[in-house]
Amino acid sequence: MDRFVMAIDQGTTSTRAMIFDRTGSIVSSGQLEHRQSTPRPGWVEHDPLEIWANTRRVIAEALATADLTRLDLVAVGITNQRETAVVWDRTTGEPVYPAIVWQDTRTQPCVDRLAEDGGVGRYREITGLPLATYFSATKICWILDNVPGARDKAEAGQLLFGTTDSWLVWNLTGGVDGGLHVTDVTNASRTLLMDLETLDWSEPMLSDFDIPRAMLPEIRSSSEVYGVVGGHSLLRDVPIAGILGDQQAATFGQAAFDEGESKSTYGTGSFILVGTGTERVLSEHGLLTTVAYRLGDAPAHYALEGSVAVTGALVQWVRDSLGMISSASEIESQAATVPDNGGAYFVPAFSGLFAPYWRSDARGVIVGLTSYVTRGHLARAVLEATAYQTRDVLEAVEADMGAHVQTLAVDGGMTVNELLMQFQADILGIDVVRPVVSETTALGAAYVAGLAVGYWASLDELRANWQEDERWEPQMPQDKVDRLYRNWRKAVARTLDWVDDDVD
Repeated sequence: MDRFVMAIDQGTTSTRAMIFDRTGSIVSSGQLEHRQSTPRPGWVEHDPLEIWANTRRVIAEALATADLTRLDLVAVGITNQRETAVVWDRTTGEPVYPAIVWQDTRTQPCVDRLAEDGGVGRYREITGLPLATYFSATKICWILDNVPGARDKAEAGQLLFGTTDSWLVWNLTGGVDGGLHVTDVTNASRTLLMDLETLDWSEPMLSDFDIPRAMLPEIRSSSEVYGVVGGHSLLRDVPIAGILGDQQAATFGQAAFDEGESKSTYGTGSFILVGTGTERVLSEHGLLTTVAYRLGDAPAHYALEGSVAVTGALVQWVRDSLGMISSASEIESQAATVPDNGGAYFVPAFSGLFAPYWRSDARGVIVGLTSYVTRGHLARAVLEATAYQTRDVLEAVEADMGAHVQTLAVDGGMTVNELLMQFQADILGIDVVRPVVSETTALGAAYVAGLAVGYWASLDELRANWQEDERWEPQMPQDKVDRLYRNWRKAVARTLDWVDDDVD
């Protein structure tokens, strides 16, 4: 009898369940979007209970679509939006506040206060990360300091914190009736609370952020059997055997396991990871040092990462807030009505600028407007912004690694956009390659779960599954590339120093 692996992909805008076979091919899937709440400028929130309800529904949809049951599954793996903070009551299972999303910038005053002594890089040696609103620690602090009674309950051991992987595992394994409170090293490495060397919570970091250790999940590897699904779930007794943060999962799904291997994922934001093997490399050019994966008791593998906050989210904003398009897929046809950007550049610094700039004072701009510019030019500027931001990060990667990236493996929803992928190859001057299975985030979660239960025997078996689907080669003249990128850098400069103390 054929058996399969399910991956639950809890992302920033939606939750998916996908079932994979031994070749890494998709058997079936289910997907639901959840609400994006922005109650104030710079605030971004999700409802954890909605996410949990959607998770149950997409599991059912994926099983029903393939006419499978839990008995057909050998394991389930989980991948998730990283840094997003959920704090809930262990006795009731109720969140004490909405999930504060990774894009949220409300905690800048906390960052500024801690940066007064040692600057934003004061914790890099311990955590590999700069002080920034991006990571979970300041979000936990905000909840404890602003939700009535939360700090007292946390100090009494009544509250739990987790990124959304922990929230789902806790609920899947029983919730208030003995749910497991765990996370993996990749997610823990994004909290600003884990020591990259010991792979455990750092007491000095917990002290500086004033976070009770009892709130935090146990840190486990990325590939092991944590427990089984409990209760009356459709997945009852199926082992939960893998957890990876979404960008690490995409890297794993691309079979980029070794030093120097890289990938770029185009989702709500864009994320470029380059493996550094079992060595931790601290960036000097604005990148993050992060855990790439850890398989069981084996040594952890690390990576350098460049995080871009807004790429696919810009297309959604153009659709939902401006009404320029009625569906995300229309952005390509709109952009294709013109041969270039007409001189317009769109820098989507909605939550400041992430790598390699790390400027929380930046805000989005559209520059280069003339009466010549049309909707088509703006649509093209929206797409081009993703490619320019990717080049910003890749240049930092090459500076840190001291080596030239030869090709860029890509995945994620935006890779179906042929115009964007060709422009990406042009602006980078290297080949851009998309695999047959472009949903590598879910695939990576399936892989680590399947490895833990012996469904796949080795990394070599996973490498053999990878197949090239399409390749884009640079076609643009170099003088045009240089001019476009020079103007992009000028546009980025216009976003800086916008936020003052009296500007929300």
